[in-house]
Amino acid sequence: MTTTTTTSPAFLSTSATTSLNPRSINATSFLSRPTKFANCGGYRRRRASAVRATFVADPTAEASPSGAMIEEDEKAAAAAEKIGARVRVKVPLKVYHVPRVAEIDLTGKEGKLKQYVAVWKGKRISANLPFKVEFFEEVEGRGAVKFFAHLKEDEFEYLD
Repeated sequence: MTTTTTTSPAFLSTSATTSLNPRSINATSFLSRPTKFANCGGYRRRRASAVRATFVADPTAEASPSGAMIEEDEKAAAAAEKIGARVRVKVPLKVYHVPRVAEIDLTGKEGKLKQYVAVWKGKRISANLPFKVEFFEEVEGRGAVKFFAHLKEDEFEYLD
């Protein structure tokens, strides 16, 4: 028994085959829908949802923190205890970030320690000016203006 295979001429014709290059696809092809990219012509690219994982430390494992970590934690705890203390700026310091005021000289001004920002969400961050201090300044035509300045510990002294 012999079998013969025949192929349709339409299957081998060049008009029925399509290239995968989107520029060579003609408008009558079944692949004629043009590829749309992010915000080009109304289609938006779908973004993959981020997979977030939370890792919890094993409570059975005993981890001993290094000496530097203990020292930093003690420093952060000591700074957190001083929140609310009255402080005086002891170095020459000018700030330029108060709206509608050209500059304010903070030398000798007293303020209130509001926050220690070197610890964020329980982690130590590299804040180069870690103490947030609240000041009140009398400005002509505006009255008392409240503003904040970030300072280093050696730029102020405690009054309390």
